[in-house]
Amino acid sequence: MKANPDDRRDNAAKLQEMVQDTIENKRDAEASLEFTDSAEQKKQIEAKNHRREESIEAMRNEIKDESNNHQ
Repeated sequence: MKANPDDRRDNAAKLQEMVQDTIENKRDAEASLEFTDSAEQKKQIEAKNHRREESIEAMRNEIKDESNNHQ
């Protein structure tokens, strides 16, 4: 079986799309907070959004690295 080549030419674009999707998911989750009365569910949503923020920051740093590597 032949291995797939490691083609990273569009990696920054893919990462940017992932950032946008994560931001949208975070906004949707924040909007859902007002529709729940469950303190536990609110806590879970807030924790997940915190992890999303960390992911967004990491992806943005990776985008910067990709841009610097291709210059």
